[in-house]
Amino acid sequence: MNKIWLIIKREYLTRVRKKTFIITTLLFPLFYLLLIFGMGFIAEKSRQHLRVAVIDSSGYFTESRLQKENNADPHSTLFLVKDNNKSIMTDHEKEGYDAYVVIPRLDWRTGNPSLELKANKSYGSAPTGMVERKLNRVWDEIKNDSLEIDAAKQQILSQSRLGLTSRNIVDESANAKIAEGIGYACGFLIYFILLIYGAQVMMGVMEEKTNRIAEVIVSSVKPFQMMLGKILGIGMVALTQFFIWVAFIFVVYNIGMASGSGGGMTDAMVGNVQKVFESIDVPLILFCFAFYFLAGFFFYSSLYGAIGSAVNEDMREAQALSFPVTMIVIISIFLMTAAINNPTGKLAVWGSIIPFSSPIVMMARIPFGVPNTVPWWQLGLSMLLLIIGFLFTTWFAAKIYRTGILMYGKKPSWKEMIRWAFRK
Repeated sequence: MNKIWLIIKREYLTRVRKKTFIITTLLFPLFYLLLIFGMGFIAEKSRQHLRVAVIDSSGYFTESRLQKENNADPHSTLFLVKDNNKSIMTDHEKEGYDAYVVIPRLDWRTGNPSLELKANKSYGSAPTGMVERKLNRVWDEIKNDSLEIDAAKQQILSQSRLGLTSRNIVDESANAKIAEGIGYACGFLIYFILLIYGAQVMMGVMEEKTNRIAEVIVSSVKPFQMMLGKILGIGMVALTQFFIWVAFIFVVYNIGMASGSGGGMTDAMVGNVQKVFESIDVPLILFCFAFYFLAGFFFYSSLYGAIGSAVNEDMREAQALSFPVTMIVIISIFLMTAAINNPTGKLAVWGSIIPFSSPIVMMARIPFGVPNTVPWWQLGLSMLLLIIGFLFTTWFAAKIYRTGILMYGKKPSWKEMIRWAFRK
């Protein structure tokens, strides 16, 4: 046990002290802030402002109605022009317009007309959608005025829509929409962690093999101890980095909540986070996420470590051998999507129990409710099989490591690596 601890300590301290660890740990919060605030700023600055000429042949569209819409949303401007203004249709850009739309002679009783926004170049869906919404609001106002529906009646009609939310009557904390969001977030987060840190284990073993460090270590440590210590050490590095990021996110939200000066976007974001926390079983989800995060990492890292011990310096060879393992992780993402669409289906149940896919699929099911959507026996069996699977893959990887770490100049296959594992 002491030898395993020494290996864990060496792997952890070696990687935490590297500049790459410090840089990536600091870059993620900066990227997070850039994503939250920068994208909104960029989107606002890059938004197109369209000047659209409205050639009205119906007589319903008036300057006052268009001006009302322009005042409500200044990101596009509608101008009413005469029906017989042929110069705009001939060369609207020369007249100072980006595009024009022709309102035909129509009757509001005959339904909604189909209009065309005509321009000399194509515009994106955002600016054209803005013009469409403005014209639709004017058209709704025209129909309301024609039917003599006043503002009070309009408010009643706008509030008379039925809203449907899926709610588990046994487990009140299981909200379908929130569960879907949390399921996707947890599943994809574990997916990226498995690939990124699993590859780090493979690269670490390859580096030690190339530098002949492993030959010295393996002479005094059993292969199982070596592989277990390496996996646990790198797992602690991943956990450290992850907790730093989570702590940073919570600090940002708490500062925004305390200051109250972040504007509407920040206030709405904080409010949404509070609603999420109030509608889920936070302790259970955090516990399960930590378990599947670590157990899934240990399970797959042992396989990546076995691959690293079998190959030499050729990265193409490592990529070819790791492709089947990577494909299993990718297939788990597809199973996760099916589990979110039907969390009690057979595909979701078996996908959340089998160790190869359970870290991702089970975390997609748990937010829908335990023990009603996910019975306790399924959760317990999934955890037990994942622990057994981790011990087996570690043993399997250690057997491959014992042979592969001392073998140079040969390109092994999975068939040969399996033969190494079961050699006495």
